[in-house]
Amino acid sequence: MKAAVIYENGSPDVLLYEDVPDPDCSEGQVLIDVEAISIEGGDLLARAGSAPPSVPHSVGYLAAGTVIEVGPGVQDLVVGDRIVTLNAAGSHASKRAVPAVSTWPIPDGLDSAVAVCVPVAFGTAQECLFTAGHVAAGQTVLIHAGAGGVGMAAIQIAKQAGATVISTASTGAKLERLTDLGLDHGINYAKESFVQRIRELTDGRGADVIVDSIGGQNLVDSIDALAYRGSLISVGLAARAGSNIEARQLWAKNNTLHGVFLGGALLQEYPRVHAMIAELLARVGGGELRVEIDRTFPLADAAEAHAYIESRQAFGRVVMTP
Repeated sequence: MKAAVIYENGSPDVLLYEDVPDPDCSEGQVLIDVEAISIEGGDLLARAGSAPPSVPHSVGYLAAGTVIEVGPGVQDLVVGDRIVTLNAAGSHASKRAVPAVSTWPIPDGLDSAVAVCVPVAFGTAQECLFTAGHVAAGQTVLIHAGAGGVGMAAIQIAKQAGATVISTASTGAKLERLTDLGLDHGINYAKESFVQRIRELTDGRGADVIVDSIGGQNLVDSIDALAYRGSLISVGLAARAGSNIEARQLWAKNNTLHGVFLGGALLQEYPRVHAMIAELLARVGGGELRVEIDRTFPLADAAEAHAYIESRQAFGRVVMTP
């Protein structure tokens, strides 16, 4: 089969398009012909900084396609089923074998390129807003990086829950487009202080919940934008930098800092999280929630696709097809 693989960590150009052996379909697994691959933030981090366990190595969490082989012990899937698959690696390939338990059926009529973008982005947004943030109608939510996958999902889900939704983005054009997804107020972080703007928009009160996928100083500054007993949700490191937060920075307003990692939740709370992602796929399939796909690249151009995401030009998801 064809795959985009790495032999070492580094910039996008370490991704090479090569022939590699087809994966084995072992006990409890299914093998799919891949139709669409969603590039996740974790895929970029794995390529850049997680040493490959063996070489050549295919990174990637999410791939959707059609089942072509079912391993021993698998009872709920058959050849011909259309599914989304989630695993720690191996999505950047034309075929993929994964445990059957980490798959979801694609709703009838839903394109595989749309379906593959749902589990991580929408599942993470749901975990941030409700499992960690306990968002309720009437609250104010600030979502950083609103033009990204998690950001777009969170804007829609928070708005449908009755919250006032504020988001940051790098351009006014991106913020204007986000209004179609439910954005109430946009903040161009390249031109203004989001902390000051949040205070203005909330009459000095601050946001009840802040979802931060940036990390670094952005996470630290977000504390000053919180309301009394507000929750700050840390869910990413787009800044590629840690954050020096002292616990006492949270004391004055009795604030809470939460960490969210969907993969950990799926492992520890499988029945709840698996069912939650299935419900989100159904909501997307029914038109209640939308996936915005910015660009689609051929798998052969995986290096270009990774570079495009890192350039921060994308509005929504970037997908690859074998």
